Amino acid sequence: MSGMPFPEGEDYMEKQNKVADIIHSIEQIIVGKREVIELSLITLLAGGHLLLEDVPGVGKTTLAKTLANAINCGFTRIQFTPDTLPSDVTGLSIYNMQTGKFEFSKGAIMNNIILADEINRTSPKTQASLLEAMEEKQVTVDGVSYPLPKPFMVIATQNPVDYLGTYNLPEAQLDRFMMKISIGYPQVGEEKMMADRFLKGLLRPKSNPVVDAETILKMQKEVESVKVNQDLISYVTKIIQETRKDSNISLGASPRATLALIRASQAHAYVKGRNYVIPDDIISLAQPVLSHRIILTPEARISQTKTSKILKTIISRIPVPVLKNE
Repeated sequence: MSGMPFPEGEDYMEKQNKVADIIHSIEQIIVGKREVIELSLITLLAGGHLLLEDVPGVGKTTLAKTLANAINCGFTRIQFTPDTLPSDVTGLSIYNMQTGKFEFSKGAIMNNIILADEINRTSPKTQASLLEAMEEKQVTVDGVSYPLPKPFMVIATQNPVDYLGTYNLPEAQLDRFMMKISIGYPQVGEEKMMADRFLKGLLRPKSNPVVDAETILKMQKEVESVKVNQDLISYVTKIIQETRKDSNISLGASPRATLALIRASQAHAYVKGRNYVIPDDIISLAQPVLSHRIILTPEARISQTKTSKILKTIISRIPVPVLKNE
């Protein structure tokens, strides 16, 4: 196919070293979850947002904080509760009696990496306060728009087993997350390694910063320049179209999902050291990018058909394009 790996030399080594350094820094805290770490980094480099759905205690908050530390960017944790207000997130205008003017007081959203912890525990109105920030990278208060810092990424968490006092995320909110992933329990050997590190005091509370915000912005630009063959664009659109036709799906993936899958595939190729996308990039990301964007029919839910199985079937019946060298 057209395109080659990044040219060997200082530029290539620098790109690979940055990616490896970020992953290595996070792995000092998060043990045995290389795939989860890579997907988190891919989401960041693709300019997207991440939804972590998993049981308590597996490291969702730690992952978000460790990623922010590794890239030396600002971090804010918003603990969502039923009484959290939209103004707590976006900020509000406060009257200054000395100047006789209203002044903008920044909300918690004004930072680089935002952890929206237990996002489904707050009201739909407060959840909606994140929509503009996630899509437009700005917030509007009293008719005035305020740009958010760059880079900007929302990492939201929710618990899939405790539904008491929770509000389901609406489709419009889910669609703004580039990926939805689960960390999962560690393997036996990994959990023992974590325990050994803990007893020896080697589980450091903070990861070492290895890059900065300016470097991440540069890497995001480099991701945008990763080549995507026209056949692969058609391949992505066919997958998306099939989600809208499948008899088990009542609501298929949106056009935003098409763009998200393409951009995420570019970031996946970049992390793997290529300046071009291959079919495997798309196939490996279809599940985390699409699974939360589709709604199953009542019949499929009653029969307990899994979304992952349906997506796997859809992908299996679409011919994988064979890319030729140009």
